Amino acid sequence: MENLTTLSGVQTAVYKDGSTYYRASITHKGKHIALGSYDNPMMAHAAYLEARGIIENSAWELKNWKKDYALSFQKCVILVNFRDQGVYIGTPILLKKDFFLYYLSYNDILTFDIDDLFYYSSHSIMRRGSHLFVADYGSQISIYSRYGIPPYAVAGRDYRFINSDSTDLRYQNIEIINRYRGVRMYTEKGFQRYKAVIHIRSSYVIGHYNTEYEAAIAYNKAADILLKKGVKKKYELNYIEDLSSKDYADIYTRVKISKRIQNYNEMEVR
Repeated sequence: MENLTTLSGVQTAVYKDGSTYYRASITHKGKHIALGSYDNPMMAHAAYLEARGIIENSAWELKNWKKDYALSFQKCVILVNFRDQGVYIGTPILLKKDFFLYYLSYNDILTFDIDDLFYYSSHSIMRRGSHLFVADYGSQISIYSRYGIPPYAVAGRDYRFINSDSTDLRYQNIEIINRYRGVRMYTEKGFQRYKAVIHIRSSYVIGHYNTEYEAAIAYNKAADILLKKGVKKKYELNYIEDLSSKDYADIYTRVKISKRIQNYNEMEVR
């Protein structure tokens, strides 16, 4: 059972094991804002005083945050945005005119189109190395999937950031180069061509094609051939939603596959 302490903005609470901790909170413009939980009441009170200082001082900027603050940096972002924009968002977002900034940390900042505000105001972004993902329906989902970038895609090969800034995730800054698994676009004599590649024990070139559809379907056909030859590998096939089943079948029938794959023998390789 919670009891108010004598310190402003602090409430006591009890863990299931019976130990006590302290919750800090503040109310501003009718909005009750949780600031965090702390092991001692003085830290919780310090968080309250810091939050009050941010809300009541329009000159306070994010660069003023220090590592010895009781408040987390992300919570400071939320408070500054609420103070300046009058909009409470539960994730560390700072609204701008036509875009918003998402602060993963003090020095790790992502830029998004305003169209993504609703999604990221209710989904927290996490980083693991170079991978950015959110938890959605119990799964970890790469945020690049919102741009049609598959999990196996490689930056610079399958997609690129037009202004070379990988933290600028506005739609106009992302160019999809290769949409399909196993497909590589290249230029030959001024024309765009597509190479299809599949991995068995190493990478095998399936062939070279004039369109990405042909290359993507050639990959599917090569996977079918290899599975029939006893290759024990789960190939995820390309799904081409722009083609009718008849057009897909026509391309599948006529597309050529390298003899190296047609003659592949799993037992000989072993």
